Amino acid sequence: MAPKGEAAVSSGGFGAFTRRFGSRKKAQGQSMDGLQRAMSDLSLELKKETIGDARKLPPISEVENANCECCGMSEECTPAYIKRVREKFSGRWICGLCSEAVKEEMGKLGGKKEEAINAHMSVCSKFSRIGRKQPVLYQAEAMREILRRCSSRLGDPKLAAEAAGKKNKGGIMRTSSCIAAITKETNGRLSVN
Repeated sequence: MAPKGEAAVSSGGFGAFTRRFGSRKKAQGQSMDGLQRAMSDLSLELKKETIGDARKLPPISEVENANCECCGMSEECTPAYIKRVREKFSGRWICGLCSEAVKEEMGKLGGKKEEAINAHMSVCSKFSRIGRKQPVLYQAEAMREILRRCSSRLGDPKLAAEAAGKKNKGGIMRTSSCIAAITKETNGRLSVN
């Protein structure tokens, strides 16, 4: 027996089946055609909008590799940025790290940009010559430089006279030892126990 509302295929024949379900296929086909037309219309509208939006976008600027003239590091930058940096540092392209070091040198040298750039470039070239290949020698060279600076200050008679005239005026001095107070306290605890 067939489920409720459905006729058996054998009793009604194939014609009854096609009449009953064939009309549904035609209706589904018509609705699918309408749906496909709606989708194609929608996609056409979206394409028009994206073409309009693409015209509004700014052009993508080209990126170039720029090598720092101090340390040799390579960065990807736009030509406009490279031009601004070159204008700032007397025609030389300097990376961000080296530019900060140049600013520090300018502070030490009283704001002389060209001298600060040259001083930093000499330090970088010295490091590239020794430090990258043999870091132990570079560290030994740095220690030798520190000792040279300290010994030159001590050998200066003007500085030696100032050091001899100065006494520890601002230091905190201890007037008595605290060891006696600690000993009394620990002895008191031992006798109580």
